[in-house]
Amino acid sequence: MALTHEPTAPYHSAQDALRVLETVARHTSGVTDTEIARHTGLGAERLTGLLRMLRREGYVEQVTDGAYVTGPALARLGSAQNREEALREQLQRTLDRLRDSVGAAVYISRYVDGEVKVTQYADGPATPAVNEWVDFRYSAHATAVGKSLLGQLDHTSRREHLSRHKMARLTSRTITSDKLLLSRLEAQPPTVPVLDLQEYAVGTVCAAVPITAGSSVGCLALSLPVERAHRLREAADALNRNAAPVLLSLAI
Repeated sequence: MALTHEPTAPYHSAQDALRVLETVARHTSGVTDTEIARHTGLGAERLTGLLRMLRREGYVEQVTDGAYVTGPALARLGSAQNREEALREQLQRTLDRLRDSVGAAVYISRYVDGEVKVTQYADGPATPAVNEWVDFRYSAHATAVGKSLLGQLDHTSRREHLSRHKMARLTSRTITSDKLLLSRLEAQPPTVPVLDLQEYAVGTVCAAVPITAGSSVGCLALSLPVERAHRLREAADALNRNAAPVLLSLAI
């Protein structure tokens, strides 16, 4: 399977955050923001935003003299014995914060062994999850999640996926022409959220953005009831801007 995607802005933010974390981790007695800037080459404004995010996620802490040291989240993820459970808990905390900040249910999805898989999500009474009335594995052509993942594959891999899963009409808006879907995937800019405007389920709109670099394929998505559709693009942009903590957790 070959990939066509380019690293997105959240990927670059996560890479910069990793550089900051590595610098903090090397200075076990603490390191100031001035020293971090010198070691990483990051500008003051950029560094301030990254340190704020790293503190919020629990990866660094600021001690009494203003220096930064590694935080409890990094310690939990560094424990090989419980790493998988710790990563899931860290991602859930990140998703819960993201759900509250964008005002929508949010999802992490991966393309694993040729199939779409939603691995984790955060919803709530005011932010209901989409009703999975058709298995997401068989409805990639209709969902924002599926289209985002397929969009990161090469043309041959996309066709191979569609050959295994019939493009059923789920609503009156569902694209059932593989030619039309493939042309839209080809034209989709990697930095622009993929939308699902009631193509999967009547009453629900969705958006998804890539959280992918290297050889893995993943995306971050949100869903809203159709009566809040006017918020979709704003929420999708916020999702894209705030995807870096999810990528960072997956990268550590």
